[in-house]
Amino acid sequence: MGYRNLLECVKDLEIHGHLRRVDCEVDPELEIGAIQRKVFQAGGPALLFTRVKGCRFPMLGNLFGTLQRTHFLFRDTLEMLRKLVEVKTNPSAFFCNPLRYAGVPLRAAHIFPKTVRKGPVTTNRTTVSHLPQLKSWPDDGGAFITLPQVYTESLQRPGWRFSNLGMYRIQLSGGCYRQNEEAGIHYQLHRGIGPHHAEAIDQGVPLRVNIFIGGPPCMTVAAVMPLPESCPELGFAGLLGGRRLEMVHLPGHLPFPAEADFCITGFIDPDRMLPEGPFGDHLGYYSLQHDFPVLRVENVFHRDGAIWPFTTVGRPPQEDSVFGAFIHELTGPLIPEVLRGVKAVHAVDAAGVHPLLLAVGQERYVPYSPVRRPQELLTLASGILGQGQLSLAKYLMIVAQEDNPALDIQDVGGFFRHVLERVDWRRDLHFHTCTTIDTLDYSGSGFNEGSKVIIAAAGKPVRKLPTEIPSDLRLPAGFGDPRVCLPGILSIKGPSCHEYQEGGARDDMSAFCGYFESPGPATGFPLVVIVDDSRFVAENLNNFLWVTFTRSNPASDIYGIDPIVQSKHWGCRGSLVIDARSKPHHAPPLVDDPAIEQRVNALGAPGGPLHGII
Repeated sequence: MGYRNLLECVKDLEIHGHLRRVDCEVDPELEIGAIQRKVFQAGGPALLFTRVKGCRFPMLGNLFGTLQRTHFLFRDTLEMLRKLVEVKTNPSAFFCNPLRYAGVPLRAAHIFPKTVRKGPVTTNRTTVSHLPQLKSWPDDGGAFITLPQVYTESLQRPGWRFSNLGMYRIQLSGGCYRQNEEAGIHYQLHRGIGPHHAEAIDQGVPLRVNIFIGGPPCMTVAAVMPLPESCPELGFAGLLGGRRLEMVHLPGHLPFPAEADFCITGFIDPDRMLPEGPFGDHLGYYSLQHDFPVLRVENVFHRDGAIWPFTTVGRPPQEDSVFGAFIHELTGPLIPEVLRGVKAVHAVDAAGVHPLLLAVGQERYVPYSPVRRPQELLTLASGILGQGQLSLAKYLMIVAQEDNPALDIQDVGGFFRHVLERVDWRRDLHFHTCTTIDTLDYSGSGFNEGSKVIIAAAGKPVRKLPTEIPSDLRLPAGFGDPRVCLPGILSIKGPSCHEYQEGGARDDMSAFCGYFESPGPATGFPLVVIVDDSRFVAENLNNFLWVTFTRSNPASDIYGIDPIVQSKHWGCRGSLVIDARSKPHHAPPLVDDPAIEQRVNALGAPGGPLHGII
């Protein structure tokens, strides 16, 4: 059976050598976050900080820091969960091999929470200011809860069956929040809390909210699962945790897990919005201050021996990257069921997840046609962009499975090679303009505003991708230092972008594209990326992905050599050119504090608590 609570988990990890205690005093302002990030990058263990400066609660970091440790946490339930997915995707399998699925019906009963009158979490009360005040990056606007489990229920259909458990960041201090009375609650587009909040606004009443911290690890994973609104996360947590969740119901409160470490109860004030942030986020930049709902805090409960789990995010990969990989393992087989004809999708973590989505589909239209081109792929792409959080994709590249059944969607470099060998820029670009993008993405025209592009490629290869810079390549003034990033992809250093006009062609980019003829030395590369530092971008695949897809808005930043417009469809005969330079309206990137880094490095010196890890 799975862990009943977080303390059981910590003890088990320590027994099996998956956890390191840090018994020296560490500061939750910048230092603890920097330690966690460095240990994650080193593939190190979970960390239990027993002496947190200014706080009596221990903090637990890097719990999900490796995929292997995440598998270890759920080793008792993963196989049964996989069998449940098999039965979901192929119900006849149950009858064809009943012995294999003998325990499935009994385990499926774990989906139903169990009501209890009291639990360990109700033992003590405290205030927000006595909780760990984690600040991860130098310019963060205050302290944040970074692994919150935010629970709400539908006002129209109350109860756990129509509840939402999501991970929405919570700002505990800073800004204009009244200490111990208010907190900021930031949620992105298409999140499950949104419909509940909308119901409350329509009725003119506060939305009650509970925030759980800690508890069994299955709760944390459930809070980040991209489940349909009809599938309550509490039920999934029971399946993953291997037991029915015990939920405490106190009069006048929403339910909360009996075995949680902390629970903050309150409500979203319908008449109050305050600036939330800044916050160093998972795209590798700060998300800036914007008005978001305010949580009026009523109670802060905690159990005896409560442990405060946390993570820090930043330019990927970080610990949340492991969440993504684990979620893909669990949900990947369900993709063909949810999106018929789609065989696989991959949100590319190194590009910030939402900015770049890869997909493989079936292209079955007119199989007798001597010339194959994307047709059904475009229908599938529209379905993908209409599906929950997948709708936040900014660049969607989709290919036909029939062209290469062995293509591995996780091999991003190989996927790009497959696309660029086949794509026809005159035909295969499809833009969505004036639409929504990820709340955390500042490459667009405004908050939550930007564009998307579908790149669909099908058929046989039409070109051989160059891997060396042509000796006769000449560049216009202001552009230089060309470097090959991948086969067929050239990065070029451009002049700094000090002015930016949304929707208008920039003179330097127009001059660049107009400088070349098609065909010519540059157009042998089907994709050219203009950047601030071509050496950095070409250094490795992750650098190319991060810069290209977090610093460009398709409708505004895609250009082409020898462009054409036919029947309102834009394309180009020569290379596609993406302007991925930093623009004046972009959010600043995250930069570590040198003094903090020096202190952290000292912990890894001989005799230090992290020696041999970092």
